[in-house]
Amino acid sequence: IFLRECADMELVKWHLTCLLESSHLSCSQREGIALSVGLASTTHLEEVWALLEHMGRTRFLRWALPSPESQDEILESSFLSASILLTRVLRKEYGAQNYKFTQTPELIQCLLCILQKEPDFLATLCRQKVILVIVGLSNLRPSLKPLVKSRILQTCLRSVYLLPPIEELKSKSPPLEPAPDALYGKTVRALDLLLQNFFLENPSMDELSFLLQHTERWLKSDRSHERKRVVLSIFLLLQYVVDSLKFTEEATPSVLGHHIGLLTLLCRDKDKVTRSRSQQCVSLLLHLVVEQKGEALEFMPWNKAKHFEVKVSKEWEMKLGHMVKAFRKDLTVAQHTQLVLTLLHGLHSHSHLRCDLASRLLLMIFQDAGVKPEQVGRAPGSKAQVPRVACSGLGRCLPRKILFLWRTLATNQQLARKVMTILYMKLKLRPSREFIQPTRQAQLVCLKALNTIYELLYTQEYRGTVRWAFAGVLMGLLTQLHYLLELGMVEGMSDYQEDILDDKPLGPCRTCLEALKGLFWTTNYWEVFAHVKLLNGWECLECLETYPQGVTLLARAMSHYDCEVKAILGQAIIFLKNSEERDNLVAILIISEFLNSPDVFQHVNQRSMVNFMNLNLKNPNPLVRAMSLQALSSTLMHPNKMALLQSRLLELLDSFLQPEPNDPLGLMQILGDILHRLGDQGAVILKIAQHLRLFFEDVSAEVRGCAIFLFGDVIHSGGKKFRQALKTFAFQALVPLLFHLADSCPEVVMKTKLTFLRCAILLKWEFRKELFSKLAWGRGLGAENDVFIYMIESNFGNYHQFFMQALTYLHSPHRNLKLAAMRFIGGMLQDYFADLCFYLKKGDIKTLKKSLKTLREDPDSMCRRFYLNFMGDVMELSHYVT
Repeated sequence: IFLRECADMELVKWHLTCLLESSHLSCSQREGIALSVGLASTTHLEEVWALLEHMGRTRFLRWALPSPESQDEILESSFLSASILLTRVLRKEYGAQNYKFTQTPELIQCLLCILQKEPDFLATLCRQKVILVIVGLSNLRPSLKPLVKSRILQTCLRSVYLLPPIEELKSKSPPLEPAPDALYGKTVRALDLLLQNFFLENPSMDELSFLLQHTERWLKSDRSHERKRVVLSIFLLLQYVVDSLKFTEEATPSVLGHHIGLLTLLCRDKDKVTRSRSQQCVSLLLHLVVEQKGEALEFMPWNKAKHFEVKVSKEWEMKLGHMVKAFRKDLTVAQHTQLVLTLLHGLHSHSHLRCDLASRLLLMIFQDAGVKPEQVGRAPGSKAQVPRVACSGLGRCLPRKILFLWRTLATNQQLARKVMTILYMKLKLRPSREFIQPTRQAQLVCLKALNTIYELLYTQEYRGTVRWAFAGVLMGLLTQLHYLLELGMVEGMSDYQEDILDDKPLGPCRTCLEALKGLFWTTNYWEVFAHVKLLNGWECLECLETYPQGVTLLARAMSHYDCEVKAILGQAIIFLKNSEERDNLVAILIISEFLNSPDVFQHVNQRSMVNFMNLNLKNPNPLVRAMSLQALSSTLMHPNKMALLQSRLLELLDSFLQPEPNDPLGLMQILGDILHRLGDQGAVILKIAQHLRLFFEDVSAEVRGCAIFLFGDVIHSGGKKFRQALKTFAFQALVPLLFHLADSCPEVVMKTKLTFLRCAILLKWEFRKELFSKLAWGRGLGAENDVFIYMIESNFGNYHQFFMQALTYLHSPHRNLKLAAMRFIGGMLQDYFADLCFYLKKGDIKTLKKSLKTLREDPDSMCRRFYLNFMGDVMELSHYVT
């Protein structure tokens, strides 16, 4: 009281300095000091504040800030008490706003340090007091900077929301202390007051957005009580804003769409209160958005939100529909964009409820044309936010940010399928040539859909969806390719090299063809891709003249490897009914080839198929008519033909099995055609397979190639009953086939690659896919060595059989085969010497020495060099073999 009444300012300062520097140990001392400072400030506010600022700069704050963890609890309590008294005085002092309090941020930082050290239970009102003091200090001049306010919000929200649930607080609460639920209620009211006070300082939509940004972490929390707490705080803040204030300026920040999205995702929360309040929050935000635009509100205001919930709760889908329409009507384009992006990110949520709600809302937005035209192509990333992006300005390569959004769509199976369906439908938008301006070709919707499909084929998240839509995508790509060939959009087709990486954009036809290849490769139907590749079938699809041959080869491979035959057949029948000639053409080429498979009528009714074919005998396209007639004459359509063909097969087989048959090439071609039409023919297959190997070494390249190719067909045509016997034949043919990869005739080499691969598939080698890559694109000794390793390592325990079989080729009249045999034998002696020691017998060594000695006098210098290089290894080998 003396200090309050004293008129001598120097005396007041001296006494206050002594008080502040005196002991703070006892509670009574701290209370006395705080009371004295508070009383003195009622009449000497400016001087007391200046002294406190000086003491803060020189002593307390400089000591407290660097290491708040080490602050003494007694000093903290004293500091808090003094701060409370100070704010009370300032609140009562009407002239306080005339002063500039320069150290308010430092004072607040000390208070935040106290708050951060609070335990994870409630025993006192310390949290409430700190927050209320901060509220009082934030009203002083100058206004707090955004960075300081952000630090306050983060610390206060964290301190309150991270508290355990009330039930857990009760169990942690020390005995004889106030009830934690009452303490929590007072603390959270202080937090709500802080939020409202910050808004009151700058009543604008931008400030509201600033406050809501700090709640995002808690809205996404995996803990139910944290989500409930933040939603209640947001609800009270929005209620205060709508009820009490008018905005100082018009603003429609786009980020509000993001906040609406976050709150919308909680509309199906497990907690009933969270569900209800989040819906009311969405309604309140929409009310504010519409009010800012100066329009009449059609979406129900907050005070009717409860009735809205009751009315619509009877039908959840109807409720969502109302929300989607409100979003579309009331939000700006930028806000709606942010909403959609937030829902897309919601598909990644760990909560299946939020994920399901996000997918439902997105589907409704897409179906309701809820994505506004202005949103397409707005900013990087926004183009791909919806499946309808196929008709927007997508490039041939999706930027990483856009690709991420496509991948986000795929996290929900139903939405991913919707994406693929829309893209597939856009692929069908093909205007006639006369309606296309040359300068506008790149803007075709079907080309944009094609480019997007091409990218998504190689996106891991879409693999399952592409497999689901396989038949539709296949037919779409095949017909699209024919359409582009009709338009002459063939740039980049002839000079393309698929084994060379190039950043140059692909032309439309090449993009379509590569997408077609990628469809098989990425869905693990790589055997179909490989089969067509090794027959040069993909090249047939590069021009209209050979296009039918390419589709036929592809259909045969799909039938052979049982690649989605049922689904493709169903799509082909639909395409056969279409009015487009190219659809009819692709469909009849596939169907006529599938009709050579005995399993086809498991998928389609024979009578219906006959009717379809008869109808297409009147098709305007002559090729469609011819193929329909061919389909009607297939063996499966006429069972009597089967008996005739089987009888003819036996007659031809007798001729073929003769020691030196006349015209073996013609016989093999006819046998191959009959077997293709008849399918599994049991023991006959075994006889043909065994006899074909005799022609592998024929002097005629045509005969060798035909025998090797037919062998590949035969070993896959025996059915389950004879599969083991055919595996034995395939195993015995491996060494000859390996050597024929070095055949002097390129045509024989290509056919050998296919048959070698088919043997590997039949024998179920581990590295079949890698083997194909080497066969298709490998070059030189490196690729040859890799194929050698794949073969040897896939046949553990059989090395010696390969080794002895290779010896016979040291006497081959074909120099290429002899050299291949020498490389093989040399590789075995170098890399598998120990295995040969274990498996070979004395008799095998005698044969080996005899075979090598014939090379000593060979006129070919390479043969003589081989003898000199490896005879020492053979001699060493003979010492270990028992």
